[in-house]
Amino acid sequence: MSAPVKPMDVKQSLIDAVIAGLLALIVFGPIVGIVLEGYGFNTQPTRVAVLVGVVMVGRFVMSLFLQTPRGITIAQSFESSGSGVHVLPPGYKTRLRLIIALMILVAVIFPVFADKYVLTVVILGLIYVLLGLGLNIVVGLAGLLDLGYVAFYAIGAYGLALGYQYLGLGFWSALPLAAIAAALAGCILGFPVLRMHGDYLAIVTLGFGEIIRLVLNNWMSFTGGPNGVAVPAPTFFGLEFGRRAKDGGVPIHEYFGFEYNPNLKFIFIYAVLFLVVLAVLYVKHRLTRMPVGRAWEALREDEIACRSMGLNHVLVKLSAFTIGASTAGLAGVFFASYQGFVNPTSFTFFESALILAIVVLGGMGSTLGVVIAAFVLTVAPELLRSFAEYRVLLFGILMVLMMIWRPRGLIRISRTGVQPRKGMLAKVEGAR
Repeated sequence: MSAPVKPMDVKQSLIDAVIAGLLALIVFGPIVGIVLEGYGFNTQPTRVAVLVGVVMVGRFVMSLFLQTPRGITIAQSFESSGSGVHVLPPGYKTRLRLIIALMILVAVIFPVFADKYVLTVVILGLIYVLLGLGLNIVVGLAGLLDLGYVAFYAIGAYGLALGYQYLGLGFWSALPLAAIAAALAGCILGFPVLRMHGDYLAIVTLGFGEIIRLVLNNWMSFTGGPNGVAVPAPTFFGLEFGRRAKDGGVPIHEYFGFEYNPNLKFIFIYAVLFLVVLAVLYVKHRLTRMPVGRAWEALREDEIACRSMGLNHVLVKLSAFTIGASTAGLAGVFFASYQGFVNPTSFTFFESALILAIVVLGGMGSTLGVVIAAFVLTVAPELLRSFAEYRVLLFGILMVLMMIWRPRGLIRISRTGVQPRKGMLAKVEGAR
């Protein structure tokens, strides 16, 4: 006999709908119901009523659905934590190699068909991929919550701008030097926070990010303050990408004898940035399988157990901060070259929050997840320009849904299992 079907509790569903409506009124009321006009404001009760009604109806229907057998099964699937590392069977062969080869082929062909707007959006996405990969080492692998990561991003960008202004450094010389400067800043930040955890660590790193921004904003004689600093266009072996070269130089299209293309600068930045992203992906992939990567994960899971096993937690933390910061320095150089101008407004706390959201949504420690999340969170705002007033609200809804649906992120960390060597199982059985 089949089990009796439990009758639906309509009263509880109505209560849930009313509570959801009150919460929607509190959230949407100040945002949607009040429209500022100069020094005054107008109320829009109709818009608020429609939104609250939609929320109440949706919550009522969802509450009834969750009482059905299918809904109960779905609710139980959300209750499973799904935490930890996903272990693949020994000898598992991933298909990512084919996907990566296909993506490289698409990336090579892409600039031929892309216009300037699409090219700049993809460049911005790749820059955030670099930032996400760097912060993923600090937060996702080492478990160190860093809310001031944008400071290293700013160091890289201003390293190129100020290096050109005071030392005559160009794109190619600033690229490694900015990464080294950001790595040193990460090492300097790492020392004071060695004994800090959780909220205390987050507050200190947040303060570090604000200190860097305020220094850039207030040191007018050196950084230009709010006015910012102009950044030189990158060159290729001294050849410039403009229609006319400056200071007696030679434009690249005249040197090679092809027609001038106004997108050449962005194509060059895209090509170099893509190669750097591939190099960082490879280095991070190797590091996660080396002892230092295992040490980061051990530190993330339990610092006391990590130290009891003889690992030097000081060096483990400093290595995470240093390598993660150097990646942000590289991203800062590309951002400055892409934009042609830098000022402190590009390096606010919201940028740190966005990069952290990329890591969380992609999956803590997951490389592929970070790459996907970086493009989602940079391309989506461009697609939602018609909803500019609600972009932040939609971003918050996306975060809430992700934390309910996929609390471990889009893609969990996976490790390939190890096949026991011959004779090992016999020894284990004999010991029993």
